[in-house]
Amino acid sequence: MELAVRAAAASCSTYPSLQRARVPHRSPGLAPHPARRVAVAAAIAVDPDIKTEQNDVAKTEVFACPVCYEPLIRKGPAGMNLSAIYRSGFKCSKCNKSFTSKDIFLDLTVTSGTKEYSELKPARTELFRSPLVSFLYERGWRQNFNRSGFPGRDEEFQMAQDYFQPVAGGILVDVSCGSGLFARKFATSGAYSSVIALDFSENMLRQCYDYIKQDNTPLNTNLALVRADISRLPFESCSIDAIHAGAAIHCWPSPSNAVAEISRVLRPGGVFVGTTFLSSPTNSGPFSAGALRPLRQIVGPVNSSYNFFTEGELEDLCRSCGLVNYSSKVQRSFIMFSGQKP
Repeated sequence: MELAVRAAAASCSTYPSLQRARVPHRSPGLAPHPARRVAVAAAIAVDPDIKTEQNDVAKTEVFACPVCYEPLIRKGPAGMNLSAIYRSGFKCSKCNKSFTSKDIFLDLTVTSGTKEYSELKPARTELFRSPLVSFLYERGWRQNFNRSGFPGRDEEFQMAQDYFQPVAGGILVDVSCGSGLFARKFATSGAYSSVIALDFSENMLRQCYDYIKQDNTPLNTNLALVRADISRLPFESCSIDAIHAGAAIHCWPSPSNAVAEISRVLRPGGVFVGTTFLSSPTNSGPFSAGALRPLRQIVGPVNSSYNFFTEGELEDLCRSCGLVNYSSKVQRSFIMFSGQKP
């Protein structure tokens, strides 16, 4: 993983610098983002095999093939919004794998388009693919997190916004977005050029779309719905300004692979913000901390289906994946932590 992080960092160093207006304020401990202007549909490359208007066939600035990480060629209307994405087709410039919108989201998983093959993820991942859990998530499920110290949607959103001030105006991806609890607020805040709500659960993305319609959010708002694997993010290296993962890392099959991917796709100066439950006797038993902590590798899967970490482990993970300027805020078992791409 260390070699992969170094390779990603080397590729980021060659990423072209773009002009952006300076942001007057920034969060303590985070270095200011390099000045550049984010142009979501600009600087496009036209597929020579397809002759049409410039805006109809374009290389998207951020989307990449989840198989080979090569840029995707887009055919369809320009724009990073639900309507434009739904009417567009995407094709890998190297392996020629094609991707289209399924229902109301763009499926950028490795298994997109398969007819016979299927696979099951760990139980904690499959749980959130359930239509019932997706329906209940904002109807009581998420609200119960306040018992562990989670401040609530509005305060958590503002806390994340404070961390994201250095990258205001850029592209934000809300990974493991669930029903779009925070993605919708990021999109309507006007603080970002584009917001991508990303989740592996098809039903969570459908629920997010239902909420968008209920909120009367215009379909041309810069918000896209994407299905993808957190350990195989479908973005070019050094293409994303901000990544948010709300109450998610404890559900990921491999947090180290996921954070390494987050580090890969962040631009230099890009910011990652996550929240989770800290390891405690309630969720980890006697293995929550101290001398018995290493034994969780043996009994952990029996004790809990989730990965709960100490604050020191989260900081160590971020640093091992190449992130710097680690910062955190703790309230009982709740932690919001942040790292920055150097």
